[in-house]
Amino acid sequence: MVEITLFNSMSRQKERLEPITPGKVSMYVCGPTVYDRAHIGNARPAVVFDTLYRLLRHSYGAENVTYVRNFTDVDDKINARALQMSEAGDTRPLTEIVRTLSDTTIEWYLEDMGALGVMRPNHEPRATEFIGEMVTFIEALIDKGHAYAADGHVLFEVGTDPDYGSLARRNLDDMIAGARVEVAPYKRSPMDFVLWKPSNEHEPGWPSPWGLGRPGWHIECSAMAKAILGESLDIHGGGIDLQFPHHENECAQSRCAHPESKFASIWMHNGFLQVEGEKMSKSLGNFFTVKDLRDKGIPGEVIRFVLLSAQYRQPIDWTEKRADEARKTLTKWRRQVEGVTVGEVSPVLLDRLSDDLNTPGAIAELHALSAKNDAPALLASAQLLGLLSDDLGGWDAAPTLTPEEQDFLAQLETTLLERRKVAMETKDFSAVDALRAALIDAGLSVKISKTEVAFERQDTFDSQKLFAIEP
Repeated sequence: MVEITLFNSMSRQKERLEPITPGKVSMYVCGPTVYDRAHIGNARPAVVFDTLYRLLRHSYGAENVTYVRNFTDVDDKINARALQMSEAGDTRPLTEIVRTLSDTTIEWYLEDMGALGVMRPNHEPRATEFIGEMVTFIEALIDKGHAYAADGHVLFEVGTDPDYGSLARRNLDDMIAGARVEVAPYKRSPMDFVLWKPSNEHEPGWPSPWGLGRPGWHIECSAMAKAILGESLDIHGGGIDLQFPHHENECAQSRCAHPESKFASIWMHNGFLQVEGEKMSKSLGNFFTVKDLRDKGIPGEVIRFVLLSAQYRQPIDWTEKRADEARKTLTKWRRQVEGVTVGEVSPVLLDRLSDDLNTPGAIAELHALSAKNDAPALLASAQLLGLLSDDLGGWDAAPTLTPEEQDFLAQLETTLLERRKVAMETKDFSAVDALRAALIDAGLSVKISKTEVAFERQDTFDSQKLFAIEP
């Protein structure tokens, strides 16, 4: 078995993966809050941890890996979105709108991630399915002196956890001094965070010892992880934006509820995503969803390739140039492995992936296998990265021309051959070169022999430019 080392955000160093239960690996990754379409930034952790999941399955056997990725379907953002829908004319009860919104958004998410080759985890729990476990978890924290009830709320008292701040490397006194959190009269400290909050008649709510209410965000993941994976798990992952406060609070409440465990052995965080060198935001006009990209004709496999082209802990810049280069590379590789039987995964690629998920190094090995024309190994190795699968194929089929375009090209073929004949006599090829340049600008490759001309449509084909050419 290949030794896998991963960067642990808690220790700030690479560590060898040593499963709590020898030979079996457990992984929990924070999934989406389901109130709208997944944007390209949401796709990065899904692709990153899907790649790790594939590596773990390859190394330990699929039956020995348990991967959990949750859906947060109770959240103030969902409630706010549902309220907007109600104010826009949706006459259904707000709780029904919330449920339908969550169901629809989960379907969208699974569809979009499936288009990127993201495998379904072993478990995909919804927060609303584990309310009872959350209430029990909160009661345990109160019993152990780490939480308190106040004005219908239950709060975790961060001052009772001496290790609070260890994941984000923040000092509690400094955090309190610079706190930008809600200061409420029922809080003992500004840093105390909500485990349970009251619900009004327009919000989802469940009965509890503290009245009708709903869970805070942080307790949801702790309770779901414990219910499915137990008090301790091997890997906990998510985006770097979740490291604080979400993962810090998860870690604190789980550690305090179960002091004999450390909750997660290895914490992993992927870096931010930018667009053309700038932070993605709606105000800059560079905010787009996975569906937006797919609707523009960018295949899911191309999106996946771009997201894997940078090491997962580093920021990544989504650019049109990167997408174009990825499309060309994948097209070439798909042509190369057409009809080939899957071979063995390259040991070099496996070593690179096992070294803290070094996907740029793994992609470099794919280029090397392509250059050596080792198609069987290229196919097997690419599929370990979730590329070149049949499920993601089809987009690379050679594009076709309409009958009208074909008829017009037949005229241009005649013109080109006539100009070539004249040029061979006069030695002036300017007219030939001008027509060839116009065809290339229209997105066609042009090959001329003595008796025929061969055209092939490229991805940059522009029909308007074609018909603007004088025959």
